[in-house]
Amino acid sequence: MTHARGKKYLEAAKLVDSTRHYAPDEAIALAKKGSYTSFDGTIEAHLRMGVDPRHADQQVRGVASLPNGLGKKVRVLVFAQGDSVRQAEAAGADHVGADDLIKQIEGGFLDFDIAIATPDMMGRVGRLGKILGRRGLMPNPKSGTVVQPQDIARAVNEARKGRVEFRLDRTAIMHVPIGKASFADGALLENLSALVDAVVKARPSGAKGQYIRSIALCATMGPGVKMDVNATTALATAS
Repeated sequence: MTHARGKKYLEAAKLVDSTRHYAPDEAIALAKKGSYTSFDGTIEAHLRMGVDPRHADQQVRGVASLPNGLGKKVRVLVFAQGDSVRQAEAAGADHVGADDLIKQIEGGFLDFDIAIATPDMMGRVGRLGKILGRRGLMPNPKSGTVVQPQDIARAVNEARKGRVEFRLDRTAIMHVPIGKASFADGALLENLSALVDAVVKARPSGAKGQYIRSIALCATMGPGVKMDVNATTALATAS
């Protein structure tokens, strides 16, 4: 059964030539114009990768620090003890603790967006796997959320400013927010550049041939805008 599109979507779709692959600056401008929601929609990048997620040596996962953030307050929780507690609090973490936080989460507390932990805490944090794992909140070295005590302040600052995690889904596509429709075009371009740079650097050893096959931008509920892959990946070398 074909899903019927609404009038606002159809009007927005008229702005986009579905046969074209737009340069990054053009795609950003069109994606913003295609944002018709009453709220400030999110601009997302959708990357179809030339890898097979069924193979361990072709997994793509990493973190990108967006220079202009995501346009929302990011609530950061840190599992730490000793001097790391003071460092996390000084960096602006919203919640810092050890066994006390673990008990709160086991009791249903989930009022945070990112969880960071020091390695010495992971033995205890591990029992929260079923709770945090299904919500994508479990600290993990691959996502940069298990950090050494001396890196706590940096990790908290990056998370608060605009840190996004990217990873493949089952169909070898990644869906990653790069900001809000209200952002200036230049700010979104800088965020997109940071994302593409991080994705290129995360190329796995098993990737063969064309690594990024297609890229599209869209606003929340808006039409997709196909991008010129070569022009977009060139942002990685320019950033």
